[in-house]
Amino acid sequence: MPRQLRLEFAGAIYHVMARGDRREPIVRSDQDRRVFVETMAQACQRGGWGLHAWVLMDNHFHWVLETPEPNLVRGMGWFMNALTRRINVRNGLWGHLFGDRYKSIVVQSRSQGSGPDYLGVLIDYVHLNPVRAGLVDVHEGRGLIDYPWSSLSQSYAVSPSKRSAWQWVEEGLACQHLADTAVGRRAYLRHLEKLAKEEGQMAGIRQPEGRSLHSTLRRGWYWGGQSFKEKVMAMASRQAKPRSRHHRSAPELREAECQRAEKWLKRAMLEMGVTEAELKASPGSQREKVLLAAVLCARTTLSQRWLAERLHMKSAANVSQQVRRALRHPAFQAKINDLLSRFDG
Repeated sequence: MPRQLRLEFAGAIYHVMARGDRREPIVRSDQDRRVFVETMAQACQRGGWGLHAWVLMDNHFHWVLETPEPNLVRGMGWFMNALTRRINVRNGLWGHLFGDRYKSIVVQSRSQGSGPDYLGVLIDYVHLNPVRAGLVDVHEGRGLIDYPWSSLSQSYAVSPSKRSAWQWVEEGLACQHLADTAVGRRAYLRHLEKLAKEEGQMAGIRQPEGRSLHSTLRRGWYWGGQSFKEKVMAMASRQAKPRSRHHRSAPELREAECQRAEKWLKRAMLEMGVTEAELKASPGSQREKVLLAAVLCARTTLSQRWLAERLHMKSAANVSQQVRRALRHPAFQAKINDLLSRFDG
């Protein structure tokens, strides 16, 4: 059976889901779960992504992910590999963490067509996963907000000033005609708990246009109305042109990512007072150069080989080694965090 085409376009929204290998756990402790959240945040920061909703269960996860740039495949490749390495190292394991490929279904946003609110239904569905799994029983007085590993508790219950840039809450609230205020956030929680009480183990599974969301997410390739289907089918036909087995990514996508990296690099160099001439002449271990490499690693999906060439470092291995070694020092980590927080702002 041929692999499902990964549709990529600017502003795409996806339901992304992946399960553990043989449906075994991908996280085994709260420390593993914290590693998952940290890696998820890094993937969003590197790709410029926003998460409208997410939930982590023991053996799978769900994301409602928006990609302002068409870079889903590159970013998910980094996330899956990074998380596998980190969880395996923590638990003394080796081999695959996830079973088969991750699933990505393109989703109709509120601005992409009329009819049912597909995005709002999907966000509710993701947030109600702990109810369907029996981890939360609203009838016994334990609220959904008590499940800590989802965007409901970590994003929707948090004021905007305390959220990271990748936590996109406003659109999810707007789907229920609510504002991103304390009152609006409490009203959204009541909305979800009402759904959970009414629908029980089928919580959040409503059927716009007569179709089961659960079935669509398992077997489908899009979630939206007929006009949206026609749009994504047209995109799919353009993207499904034959490619050689050596194909990596469309040149225009790589060029867009290079331009984004150059923007970050110029901002960081200006902040640090580093010139192009100094960048070229300095050794690969120079502190300023390693800081620049760490910034680009944190905010782009380009390869370390590209970083080595652009920053005049010896090799991709040298980039990895220098950044990893420097990040062990609190002062270096604090400098990176300071740069990133100012740039994100």
